[in-house]
Amino acid sequence: MINIEELSHLIETRRAYFHKMYTDQSIDPASIDLILENANWAPTHKRTEPWRFKIFHSLDSRKRFVEFIAKDYTENTPAESFSEIKRNENSEKPLIAACTIAICMQRDPAQSVPEWEEIASVACAVQNMWLSCTALGLGCYWATPGFISRISTFLELEEGGKCLGLFYMGHLKPGVVVPASRKPISSKIRWMN
Repeated sequence: MINIEELSHLIETRRAYFHKMYTDQSIDPASIDLILENANWAPTHKRTEPWRFKIFHSLDSRKRFVEFIAKDYTENTPAESFSEIKRNENSEKPLIAACTIAICMQRDPAQSVPEWEEIASVACAVQNMWLSCTALGLGCYWATPGFISRISTFLELEEGGKCLGLFYMGHLKPGVVVPASRKPISSKIRWMN
């Protein structure tokens, strides 16, 4: 049986660690495989298993992703709002992160469950990824940039596929600490009679 105190500690210490907190150390592909294997065990109504992942780990794949982001920003930002600094900041994330995973959902063709249930399953898979990264000592976070609505072709998603965000991962720089707190659970529950 799993030690509940250790599990609770893992859940309570999970944090969003952003790309500028990462070193340039690579992540072992075996660790990425383990993280995604754990994602694969998320709850799924009617066993639709809607989660799909596109992995940008090699330097070449990350550079291609950066090119897409920069081009998308240039083509979709009105001239009066365009900022080369912002374009570069948005584009640099996949190069700073040791691995970027596009979090995708493949809709059940039969639509046997509502779409929100498929999205919830994918979110559960991402929580499994996040907890796995925490256990491995990796920093990570889930981002939903504006271009995800225009990324389907780049990711070669099938019909019914949708990108729900990007999951950045990296080894943390020494001494990085992100404090967190929660309001007491008692303020969020009501025992029904």
